[in-house]
Amino acid sequence: MVDEFRRFWVVLAFLGAVCVLSWGVWSYGYAQALGQVAARGQADLALAADRLVTGLLRYRATAVLLVDHPVLQALHRGGDPAEAEAFLLASADRTGAALAVYSDRKGRILASSTPGALPELTTRAWFGRAVQGALGSGYDVDAGSGERSYAQAAPAFGPDGRVRGVLIMVVDLEGIEGEWRGSRPSVFFTGAAGDVIVTNRSEMLFWRWDAARVAMADGQPAEVRRREVAGHDLWRQRLSDYVPPRALHLQQPLPVVGLTARALVDVAPARRIAGLQTMVVAVLCLGFGALLWVLALRRRALTAANAALEGRVRARTAELEAANGALRQEVMEREEAEAALRRAQVDLVQAGKLSALGQMSAGISHELNQPLMAIRQFAENGGAFIERGRPDRAGENLARIAALATRAARIIRNLRAFANGESEPMGRVDLGAVLEQAVELTEVRLAAEGVALDCATVTGVAVRGGEVRLGQVFVNLINNAADAMAEHPEKRIAITVEAGARVVVRVRDTGPGISDPEKVFEPFYSTKEVGGGMGLGLSISYGLVQSFGGNIRGANVSGGAEFAVELERWSEEVAA
Repeated sequence: MVDEFRRFWVVLAFLGAVCVLSWGVWSYGYAQALGQVAARGQADLALAADRLVTGLLRYRATAVLLVDHPVLQALHRGGDPAEAEAFLLASADRTGAALAVYSDRKGRILASSTPGALPELTTRAWFGRAVQGALGSGYDVDAGSGERSYAQAAPAFGPDGRVRGVLIMVVDLEGIEGEWRGSRPSVFFTGAAGDVIVTNRSEMLFWRWDAARVAMADGQPAEVRRREVAGHDLWRQRLSDYVPPRALHLQQPLPVVGLTARALVDVAPARRIAGLQTMVVAVLCLGFGALLWVLALRRRALTAANAALEGRVRARTAELEAANGALRQEVMEREEAEAALRRAQVDLVQAGKLSALGQMSAGISHELNQPLMAIRQFAENGGAFIERGRPDRAGENLARIAALATRAARIIRNLRAFANGESEPMGRVDLGAVLEQAVELTEVRLAAEGVALDCATVTGVAVRGGEVRLGQVFVNLINNAADAMAEHPEKRIAITVEAGARVVVRVRDTGPGISDPEKVFEPFYSTKEVGGGMGLGLSISYGLVQSFGGNIRGANVSGGAEFAVELERWSEEVAA
């Protein structure tokens, strides 16, 4: 019983919280939506105001343009009034003005497009401004007919600089507002006294608006309740069947024409948006509460199931611990296998070097034997020249011996560097020096087999890599090219270098080409006869170039095969 009573109060408190949250969402959503409605309404109001102001100012420009016309100025010198009236009538017809009048500064009408249509001028404030030399404008409402008009007055100056005449262009306001009558939203323009002069809702014409109340045309007060919501002036009224009962009141002063633009924008869309947001939040909260309620009921059932499950988990834990032990043992075995694989890869690289040295051993022996035999001969000649008292000739022989010894030392140094493993990290490598060493290591074999080698001279090009490993790559490519051309009549190897953003070294031969370019870099893939090689040279070269951040590709070209080695160019940014 106590649990049920407590659950009842929990549900009641939850419903109260949902109501408070819903009210908060409604208030916030309504305020935000009102801001959007106000922005759209302000834009519509500004557009309507611009249309009215532009229509009225057009007649001001016409008055300023026509006031100094010779026909009108001739009236002050006894000119023909009929000609002036014809001119004003034509001007009114062209511009759409209701009336065009020209008078002197005392208000006497000298010419009019419609005689007798304009009342006393001296009582009009806009006429007084024009007499003072300024542009005058203002609206008038005929007390009898209720016709509304707007006058634009421009002064005409005499030779002495004083105002001697005024041109008045009168506009029919009903014609202007007829273009946008009935459009949305409800827009109206009030004068200084608050009277509605122009509107797109004709039933609101001549109503009076002030800060405290709204009075209809007959002077009776209109039922309007105003309140402020989120900084917006919100009205509830029954002004007209064509004015929304709940509306946002907007206004914009128009000092250029002496009017105030007002609009009543329907807030029903804002209420719908806020109501929809509130409904969504309420539904989500109630749905979430119902879900929690169902989960609470199921929790009791799950408690008993959890007790049984814990027993089963303890039983399975022992099995998992045994499985984890076996898994750790398997991981250790895999790590040992990976370490063995890495060692095997290092051994394969070294084996590739030794294989290349074995292929070049005969040529290298010949290359070393030549300077040694020459050293012996020059030593004997030097001794003979000393015995004969020819020290100058003996000195020449000693210089030749030194040069030959330097050559032999360079050959041995290159062989030792190529045969030993390289433990230094990757860094800056002079590409020209590496290519020169690779050519020296292979030139004896190439000369013995009649292979012509054309290697581009490279200076000032540095790449990222290891000097010994990069040299092995080029030695492998040159030896493979020589092997491929063994049975070919024309044997020629060309090495070119393209030093761009990335450096590309191309090794091209005149052999039969690559039979299967897709498999050429796979380990143990070889087209040589049995015993001719292990098929590891290109695979090792591929791995070395990849470790430098580069790439190597093989393809058939016209007249042979080409291998392109793409390397990353060395720069200070790479070093950093």
